[in-house]
Amino acid sequence: MISCLTNKLAYSSICGSPAKCSRRVAEEAPEFRELFTFQCTSHALPRGRHRKVGSGIGGGGEQTTKSMDTRAHQTKKQATAESTEDDSYGGVAPCATNAPFVSALMVFAEREPACFCFPGHNGGKAASAMLTRLSGPDVFTYDSTPLPWLGNLFSSKGPLTDAQELAAEVFGSSETWFLVGGSNCGVMASIMATCSPGDFLVLPRNAHVSATHAMVLSGAIPKYITPEYSSLWDVAGGVTPSQVETSIEELKEAGKRAAAVLITATTYQGICCKIDEITKLCHSHGVPVIADEAHGPHFQFHPRLPKTALEQGADLVVQSTHKVLSSLSQSSMLHMSGNRADKERMHRCLEALQSTSSS
Repeated sequence: MISCLTNKLAYSSICGSPAKCSRRVAEEAPEFRELFTFQCTSHALPRGRHRKVGSGIGGGGEQTTKSMDTRAHQTKKQATAESTEDDSYGGVAPCATNAPFVSALMVFAEREPACFCFPGHNGGKAASAMLTRLSGPDVFTYDSTPLPWLGNLFSSKGPLTDAQELAAEVFGSSETWFLVGGSNCGVMASIMATCSPGDFLVLPRNAHVSATHAMVLSGAIPKYITPEYSSLWDVAGGVTPSQVETSIEELKEAGKRAAAVLITATTYQGICCKIDEITKLCHSHGVPVIADEAHGPHFQFHPRLPKTALEQGADLVVQSTHKVLSSLSQSSMLHMSGNRADKERMHRCLEALQSTSSS
């Protein structure tokens, strides 16, 4: 499921309501208020605002700020009332709250519409008893096919598009796409959007297997870098700026050119690359940087965590919302910054890789 829906449902089931969840987090763990508020709404930043993050874990010390500010959640009743004022999307107001897609979905489900389309479980009426016991009956109410007024992953307008725009503001990208095929989909789309058949992709030997799949589909040729190895921890680390530069120069000497550089921004063990140095180096050669930051989307929400790949200049960044934030499995995001990657080509690659019947 798309994170903006699953986060709302997950927190509602635990805390009773998203608003109640936000109040509990604000009272019990104020330093993480913004992170949990964002996850309750999935898209908590209103246009024209900036986010603020308080002092480090445990309080004390100087106050450190990053951008962020959030608004209180509106209730389902308020969202329903506001939806009658805008019939742009079948009577569902696209921006009734800071979680436009969730709000639109809740209003739609509350109407108890007659179902003459997919999915076949018909709002849960045809779901098996075993599956209903496993997940509860309510989840089927919100499992809807991409209807015109709800939008879909490839819509140019609607509540889902509005939600993606708000996510882009929170994470600091020029464009954000929700992914329902995990970060695999984001890595593959990024490589396919930057590499054509015969192009060279510079990447580490320990890159995710999705990068290999993308090279098969795109026809790109790998230029591998052996990452540093930590004998202390017995794990492979990241690549260094000098290794990246050597690879680019070796291709130039052979009359070739790197179409893109893929780096694992944060490894499974938590080792981070010097992304800012790598991006400056690559950009000086006119090469876009793809950052697999599947294990680092939470960096955005606390000053004592490393800077995100976007903050360090990466052009395409893939993040697993489900890994270290709190959406359900398979939900991820792909962020674009700047114009070194072609937005329309990226959109086409995502269309080729993602389902047209996302939930």
